[in-house]
Amino acid sequence: MTRRPEVITLRIRRQDRPGAAPYWETFGIPYAREMNVISCLQAIAAHPVTADGRATSPVAWDANCLEEVCGSCSMVINGRVRQACSALVDELLEENPREIVLEPMSRFPVIRDLIPDRSRMFEALKRVKAWIQVDGYYDAGPGPRISQREQEEAYPLSRCMTCGCCLEVCPQVNERSEFIGAALINQVILFNSHPTGRFTAAERLEALMAPGGITDCGNAQNCVKVCPKDIPLTDSIAKAGRQTTLYAIRRWLGR
Repeated sequence: MTRRPEVITLRIRRQDRPGAAPYWETFGIPYAREMNVISCLQAIAAHPVTADGRATSPVAWDANCLEEVCGSCSMVINGRVRQACSALVDELLEENPREIVLEPMSRFPVIRDLIPDRSRMFEALKRVKAWIQVDGYYDAGPGPRISQREQEEAYPLSRCMTCGCCLEVCPQVNERSEFIGAALINQVILFNSHPTGRFTAAERLEALMAPGGITDCGNAQNCVKVCPKDIPLTDSIAKAGRQTTLYAIRRWLGR
């Protein structure tokens, strides 16, 4: 095991406002056991002074659950997109004992420092109607029965946090593309597999057949490698391809 330094060096890519030029600042904080990246950022917030002794503003970041459930603390850490709450300092120092490098995700506009604007994902959730429609909040009685096999197939798909990691590594997601990304395709498969969700499956498939949908996927398969929840994204993409093809044929035949 690498001998731990007394002071951890963090080099952070910062940006003061949307559209502003980015710049780098370096911070040194005391090492402690069992720290994660969020702990480091909290230490900087408590004492916002750079490694060369210059007072600065606290680094802005986003976080909520601190247990890899909400997806809000996604950032690029040592060159790899991941969750700051589950990125442990001891493991990061094994990768690079000299410093920990933090950057905002590059596929989203930056609001400030390490906070990306993930609105494109949330708007895409609306596009594909990633919900089960109900006609009220009264007691409608027991819902449809779902077999154990269906539950086991759906549960991994339901673990998506809309964190954006899959979009960050997708070569099809760029300023010239409307591609919604693997996470949203996965949500279509999840809700189309639900007994009630099947009633509106056609609307979701129509959304996937529109510009930015399934045909824009280049099958790079980077998404499944970085997903923090181990969702079988490539399986969902394959299923979406089959479902949209069959739907298009049935629509063409007028059935």
